Amino acid sequence: MEKIQAPTNCPSCGSLLEWSNDLLYCKSSSCSSKQYKKIEHFAKTLKIKGLGPSSIEKLGLRDVDEIYSLDEEEIAESLSSEKLAQKLYSEIENSKSAPLNLVLAGFRIPLIGKTATAKLAAVCSHIMDISEATCAKAGLGPKATENLLHWIQNDFLAFYDGCLPFDFKFVQSSSTSINGVVCISGKLNSFKTKAEATKALESQGYEVKSSLTKQVTILVNESGIESAKTKQARDNGVTIVTNLKDLIGD
Repeated sequence: MEKIQAPTNCPSCGSLLEWSNDLLYCKSSSCSSKQYKKIEHFAKTLKIKGLGPSSIEKLGLRDVDEIYSLDEEEIAESLSSEKLAQKLYSEIENSKSAPLNLVLAGFRIPLIGKTATAKLAAVCSHIMDISEATCAKAGLGPKATENLLHWIQNDFLAFYDGCLPFDFKFVQSSSTSINGVVCISGKLNSFKTKAEATKALESQGYEVKSSLTKQVTILVNESGIESAKTKQARDNGVTIVTNLKDLIGD
């Protein structure tokens, strides 16, 4: 059997690859693929529709701050469409009101996702409130705290502060899961998509889970089919709802 040779260089930028926990990584900060992925993740987290891999490449973006230096005419020229440019520019403008909860999660800081930022929001009001003490109070682990403080010092204060349009303030959500934890099973009749249903539920103080975890207290099943998930929920004493709009009072 012919032995497979591991690559030595990044296929995107040519930099030498480095081994870490039996995996190969490109450590180059100027690697175009890494830059695109960083921007793509940021756009997805802040829900900037239309800013996917193809658009990022056509616009020639290299870092997150460049998103907010674009004007509508420049976008139209790069994407060869005034209609797409108008929509994307509007999405970018709307994203400027994003709270720090989403902004921090958008930067792909290791171990700092939406769960971590929600914890921080409970004890901090602004990015400059973040410290080792407040991270500990929020319940972040040592490694997550180290990663976050390193990013603030070496990325935010050294570069992003002053070139991004956000107010860098946390939004404190009302009590999580005031009314219960909901899981949606199967096709919905009351809403066109699960995303719309999730938004409606969250606005009413419910937490929505994608799977039937132990925390779920309500299962929505509008199909009427006694699925395995529905049977499991019933056996566990979970409330079964057949019309979501009855639950949220719409």
